[in-house]
Amino acid sequence: MDSADTALHSEETIPVYVSLGSNQGRRKQNLDQAVRCLAREPGVFSGKLSKAYYTEPQGVKEQPWFANQVLEVFCSRIWTPLSFVRQLLTIEKRLGRTRRERWGPRVIDLDLLLWGDATSLTPEVEIPHPRMAERAFVLVPLLEIQPDIRFPGGRPVHEICRQLDFTIVRDTIIQP
Repeated sequence: MDSADTALHSEETIPVYVSLGSNQGRRKQNLDQAVRCLAREPGVFSGKLSKAYYTEPQGVKEQPWFANQVLEVFCSRIWTPLSFVRQLLTIEKRLGRTRRERWGPRVIDLDLLLWGDATSLTPEVEIPHPRMAERAFVLVPLLEIQPDIRFPGGRPVHEICRQLDFTIVRDTIIQP
């Protein structure tokens, strides 16, 4: 077992789930690049990665469809939810994201979904992500990589997902 495997199975790491999205340029390559950036962070160890799903934009509809994935990583205790969110924003900027309008087009979007079983409600960090329970494009890939995952407090994610109105056609999630 190498040092990364040791860290993954250590009580010194926290399972963390990140949503990735892109609807500008080469969408899938943007997601792959973001995954590589996260894997290079010290104290961040890659776990499972869902396949890419294609979804209609939320909010502002007049823009290209998104490619979305969910990534599981394991963070060492050098990270806090706040420091991790700040690093996600740094990676977005490094990959070319500029924030012009809420829910507008973007090269990359990285959102912290879950941080172990922690909850947080601050102006900078909200865990679980405040809108994840409404979004099939987050829950479907999350369940793909962790079918038994639960929200903090114990509610199974698959129960919440069953309550959503959506259809999956091959690699496309359609949610009215």
